[in-house]
Amino acid sequence: MDKLTFSTHIDQHSSVSKVSGEWRVRGLRGATTVSYNSIKAITEAVDELLDALEINNVLDSEEIVSVTFSATPDLDAMFPAAVARRRPGWDQIPLLDVQQMQVANSLDRCIRVLIHLNTPLPQNALRPVYLHRAAQLRPDIALLR
Repeated sequence: MDKLTFSTHIDQHSSVSKVSGEWRVRGLRGATTVSYNSIKAITEAVDELLDALEINNVLDSEEIVSVTFSATPDLDAMFPAAVARRRPGWDQIPLLDVQQMQVANSLDRCIRVLIHLNTPLPQNALRPVYLHRAAQLRPDIALLR
């Protein structure tokens, strides 16, 4: 069997530096809770969460790399990504829904989101959003609504 050979390509223009304003991929988190396991309730909750993330972070859909939603097992009326896909400019973004792992005494009816985006902002300039009962996940940064 042939051995695989890997060559190293060095590009002087792509060196990583600590210069402020350099574009990088960052992660933006958020979460919310849903009153009921229904299409209407999930749609309203996801729209509210994404609206709040966009308002607090000046998101441009062309800079979003991918979005992962997780939902607790008690939310199965619809996929959160289906709500996001209806947003202007979000139809070409790779979206994924996964089920949140079950942990004893954890928050129920909860939707979490992780948005990977290209941005010149440092990680600490991004504003995560935790709404409703999800505020207890990160009370230090939760938006009260």
